[in-house]
Amino acid sequence: MKNKYEIGVYYFPGYHADPRVSEWHGDQWTEWKLLRAAKPRFPGHQQPKVPLWGYDDESTPRAMKKKVDVAASHGINHFIFDWYDYRGSFLNGALDEGFLGIKGGPAIKFALMWANHDWLNIQPASLTGKNPLMLSGVVGRREFDRITAHVIERYFSSPHYWTIGGCPYFSIYDLPNLIKGLGGVDRLKEALRSFRRRVERAGFPGLHLNLVHWQNTIVGSHEHVTNPVETISDLNFDSVSSYVWIHHFPEKKFVFPETEYLDVLKFNAGYWRKTSKQFKIPYFPNVTMGWDASPRCVQTDDFENRSYPFMPTLKGNTPANFRQALLEAKQHIDARKLPTPHVSINAWNEWTEGSYLEPDKQNGFGYLEAIRDVFGTA
Repeated sequence: MKNKYEIGVYYFPGYHADPRVSEWHGDQWTEWKLLRAAKPRFPGHQQPKVPLWGYDDESTPRAMKKKVDVAASHGINHFIFDWYDYRGSFLNGALDEGFLGIKGGPAIKFALMWANHDWLNIQPASLTGKNPLMLSGVVGRREFDRITAHVIERYFSSPHYWTIGGCPYFSIYDLPNLIKGLGGVDRLKEALRSFRRRVERAGFPGLHLNLVHWQNTIVGSHEHVTNPVETISDLNFDSVSSYVWIHHFPEKKFVFPETEYLDVLKFNAGYWRKTSKQFKIPYFPNVTMGWDASPRCVQTDDFENRSYPFMPTLKGNTPANFRQALLEAKQHIDARKLPTPHVSINAWNEWTEGSYLEPDKQNGFGYLEAIRDVFGTA
């Protein structure tokens, strides 16, 4: 069955050595170190997660080709890379060297989600919550123009970049940070207009500007946008999406240390319907595979219910229940007749947050097979 849906999967590029990360954590450090060190924190807790393919270096074309070929054969047609630029790109080896280095080109497309949140030292995080700021995600106009010029030249120009109606899809994670750095909504509005004009001058019919909308802060600005629906409309975004279910589930509804996956699904399906009515622009639903951020905790600290990553996990996120979530997202898209039938999934490889599609030794290819069974092949 040919897939008529646009299935985008978030990709966290934390599994290759990066010079800036090495300065903080030691030479050749990657998030695999956190995953290997993870321990069970309560009875029945399944840690560490063990990748079926081993601890690959994602910045190598060989390793990345295996990922994208399997993704394509299971109905995924693009990765949405978490993309970082803090006065220069970082953690970009998975995309620049791995994905774009595949001989003959990758079997799927890619897009960027600009992860412009503050970068805290949470690898691992202390129970005290005293996790120092490493990099600020706040940028001014000159830096914004430099970043977007680089995106247009380096990525939009690629034949492998994902577009909607010929317009490159570019997603922004932290709107409060962006408003703060640009000096208010009006100045941000002009900066986004300039971005659009430059994309058009580069030969595209336009820019598809997406916003990741969240209600509960986990990693991101602790500020909130006043009247978000009106503000997002005023800024002329083209669509709204989510990154992970945890961004919307009310804190008071969590059960520590484990919350039922199907309860969070039920709430988020309601969120899809509510948000689709609130916004005049399309809302693309998000399906989350799971949640367990305990590998990012200092393993010798007590596991208490404090704040990210000391927080509840999701239980019951079996491939069968994940398949149910995908079916509900598909029904939501079909009922609303979205101009682009797009669904995002968290995530390809958020191993240290317990949300990953890559095969592991417990469930094998079960989550990828659920995508293929619901949506077909790419």
